[in-house]
Amino acid sequence: MLGLSIKEVSAALRDGRMSATQLCRTCLDRIQETRCLNAYITVTEDLAMRQALEADGRLSMGKPLGPLDGIPFSVKDNFCTKSIETTCGSRMLRGYGPPFHATVVQKLLDQGAVLLGKTNLDEFAMGAGSTDSVFGPVRNPWSYATPYCTYHSEGKDPESDWVITGGSSGGSAASVASLSSFLSLGSDTGGSTRNPGSLCGVVALKPTYGLLSRHGLIPLVNSMDVPGILTRNVQDAATVLGVLQGQDEKDSTTVSVPDSPASLPEDLDIRDVCVGIPKEYHAPGLSADTLAQWDRVAGMFEQAGARVMEVSLPHTQHSIVCYHVLCCSEVASNMARFDGLQYGHRSEVDSSTEALYATTRHEGFNDVVRRRVLSGNYFLLKQNHERYFVKAQQVRRLIAEDFWRVFRAGVDVLLTPTTLGDAARYADFIQEDNRTRSAQEDVFTQPVNMAGLPAVTVPTALSSRGLPIGLQLIGQTLQDRKLLTVAQWMEQRLDFPIICFHDDTQGQDGQTGSRERMQFRIIKDNTKSHAVIK
Repeated sequence: MLGLSIKEVSAALRDGRMSATQLCRTCLDRIQETRCLNAYITVTEDLAMRQALEADGRLSMGKPLGPLDGIPFSVKDNFCTKSIETTCGSRMLRGYGPPFHATVVQKLLDQGAVLLGKTNLDEFAMGAGSTDSVFGPVRNPWSYATPYCTYHSEGKDPESDWVITGGSSGGSAASVASLSSFLSLGSDTGGSTRNPGSLCGVVALKPTYGLLSRHGLIPLVNSMDVPGILTRNVQDAATVLGVLQGQDEKDSTTVSVPDSPASLPEDLDIRDVCVGIPKEYHAPGLSADTLAQWDRVAGMFEQAGARVMEVSLPHTQHSIVCYHVLCCSEVASNMARFDGLQYGHRSEVDSSTEALYATTRHEGFNDVVRRRVLSGNYFLLKQNHERYFVKAQQVRRLIAEDFWRVFRAGVDVLLTPTTLGDAARYADFIQEDNRTRSAQEDVFTQPVNMAGLPAVTVPTALSSRGLPIGLQLIGQTLQDRKLLTVAQWMEQRLDFPIICFHDDTQGQDGQTGSRERMQFRIIKDNTKSHAVIK
């Protein structure tokens, strides 16, 4: 049952072919079996079973709250959840239980969805690998799937050759990819949902800025943060988007949108679609596998009758530096609230207020956070404000205008890589510092955040190493549904395989499903105490 889509599971729940409590228990068992992945920080077993029991009561009376009633989901641990520990993967917030739910979490609960737990992330969402959490790094489920294990079969140890999930929403992506959750909420500031979505082989949607409420999302960069959606297919992402979108009086940046059907149209005439290929995205370091898939999918659109044209986004080359200045500046402002006085970690050094502040922040933040705070405060100094922050805002405007000009020329969507290549080995990834890694991994994703546009990553194929490769579609502002419709057309023709446990490979009729399934080798590790179900 865990390999089904949200639509299929919802139909089975309503028809009585399975119960919400049975489904929830199966997901919780899967979390326990895959705890070596370290995808979860907190597992809310008792709460989840209560919510599932309540869902069964509604479903038995034929009164479901919505299309997600009884569907298990997970949430990145930088979204506030009432009375449930919310840590941001940092010592600074260990033990912090918010007094309210984030708006997007509340909307899922109002639909009857079942909260399984909070997922792991880079500390305060600052990273591109999900390797910098105080709770330890997240492992990519594909590290233990047949294709990668076969590639590394000669003299390799899966315990030392595992690959990263990408970040910073790596725990959320791993929870969906390992089939322990049907959907997960992530956050996307510069690609933090799409990056791990691509490396873990799941669909990852970054909606238009303002379409989803940020209330309750612990901020990183207010002007770019967007709640992201991770699912196993595009239609599931559209279903979740329909539930979460809309104006929120608690977030003044949200916009109202007209109601639309839950299902995406199946009758898209691809001949009416113009696909742009940005020439600047042929970046140094782009892997041969990724380039080959980019060319293949562009050719697939063209052969089907779509108009495919090369376009130019000339200011893309400046986006990494621009993003770094703006990100650090807003981080410096947002991190000022963590002073040890109101909530979170508080140092025992209290000889003076200044000493308390300094030691609390030194003990509570890791090196990555401290460096960004220092850089941001430097950029915001009176003598540097015009030179760095204002200049970066001007360049940001030019980057956004590049996109607007291309779309005004008749392009409907842009097709680009999501990452330079497939997932790196953890041992290789940590050889470089966080700043360098983030600059490399976010090169294709963060311009979208600076322009406030919607984008979605669709898993495309397996690399020569047996790891997922995803491609990114970028759409026009508030044209998220049109973007997802094109993405669904693309997804249906790619037939990307999903990970499946050995005992899930056979359906009830003894036949495998329509999509190829890759066996997942369970690696049990009792030393991961922080990932044990609580």
